[in-house]
Amino acid sequence: MQKIIISGCNGHMGRVVAELCEASPDLEITAGFDVMGAADREFPVFTSPAQFTGEADAVIDFSSPAALDGLLEFAKATKIPLVLATTGYSPEQVAQIGAAALEVPIFRSGNMSLGINVLLELVKKAASVLGNSYDIEIVERHHRRKVDAPSGTALMIADAAAQSCGHETEYIFERHSARHPRDKKEIGISAVRGGTIVGEHEIIFAGHDEIMEIKHTALSREIFAQGAVEAAKFIAGVEQPGLYDMSYLVK
Repeated sequence: MQKIIISGCNGHMGRVVAELCEASPDLEITAGFDVMGAADREFPVFTSPAQFTGEADAVIDFSSPAALDGLLEFAKATKIPLVLATTGYSPEQVAQIGAAALEVPIFRSGNMSLGINVLLELVKKAASVLGNSYDIEIVERHHRRKVDAPSGTALMIADAAAQSCGHETEYIFERHSARHPRDKKEIGISAVRGGTIVGEHEIIFAGHDEIMEIKHTALSREIFAQGAVEAAKFIAGVEQPGLYDMSYLVK
């Protein structure tokens, strides 16, 4: 039985992860990390990773970029692998994660949905075939409480298209101040925030007299939690330090 720590255990996603772990016969929640303390959880909750002195096979983190420093120090000190499912990291924090991955296995993805990661492969293929003659636009929609924009997933999709389209690219996040026709190298990224939208990502390939769209819609947050649990099962068995992502689960 694999022992799991849930970072951000009192948050919405942390509670969904806990429910999935509790329903799995091969997983045990050994502790939680949360700045709010114990709350109503049935496992011990620590306000700081440094307070935990037990054993675990992996940490699943759905918390906040502000928690990153403590998690990385904890992972390096204990050699317990991390699954980082939090989004909104700064470039400096991404560099910190890469440096820590030289010492301990770290699984990180801007989106833990298996479906989204299959979509990324489709985007790469479409961009490699259409990218030289089609304009690429990405529209993402999320609930009104989401803080970061564009979403980490939208940036993952843009990166996948940029790497495969065969020419230089530039990400454009707004057009209201631009007074010129669209440039070939542009990849447009638009963010919509409202209501209780869990998550929608649409990729538009617009060509001459032809449009192709690829779209993914999340109907519940459980798909992200389930992907993180699968990632934890994977990373718990990894001994080699390094940075891992969902491509290891969708091969």
